[in-house]
Amino acid sequence: MKQRKLIEFLNVIEKLKCNTRHSWTSTGRRESVAEHSWRLSVMALLMRDEFPDTDIEKVLKMCLIHDFGEAITGDIPSFYKTESDEKNEETATSKLLSMLPEPYSAEFKSLFEEMAELKTPEAKLFKALDNMEAVISHNEAPISTWLPLEYEENLRYGAESAAFSEYLRVLREELRRDSAEKIRKGL
Repeated sequence: MKQRKLIEFLNVIEKLKCNTRHSWTSTGRRESVAEHSWRLSVMALLMRDEFPDTDIEKVLKMCLIHDFGEAITGDIPSFYKTESDEKNEETATSKLLSMLPEPYSAEFKSLFEEMAELKTPEAKLFKALDNMEAVISHNEAPISTWLPLEYEENLRYGAESAAFSEYLRVLREELRRDSAEKIRKGL
């Protein structure tokens, strides 16, 4: 990749460090999109022993690129995201990927298609971890940052995406218990 193209692309995705998510950190600060992607990637890295037949390198790539479009659109919480928002994010992602030379552009486009289809073990694992990272973030944040709808949402969000794996079902249940305890204590 030509150095100038690399710098131009990095200048755009730098916004992922600036754009905040709906989630808050344990210290009461808004979480950036980049912080979410980083921890999601760490989660995926720690799954290699649990999913030995899954291409964890591919899952890591999915984790790192999945929110590229949000460098342009910003983050919209899943419970507020409309079809129009989804389309805007897809357009933004396409714009970003067009900045990259081959083979990166084609590879990343293929990964986005795979994530959207949710048919491969890698896409399924990515989606489940993405959902659960959000729950973990909410469980760590002060409960005063939760919206009223999140009390119920945090108890169930990601359960469907984790259903394909016994390991992930147990992990999701642990997170549900953490959420319920946080709600009970009003922390």
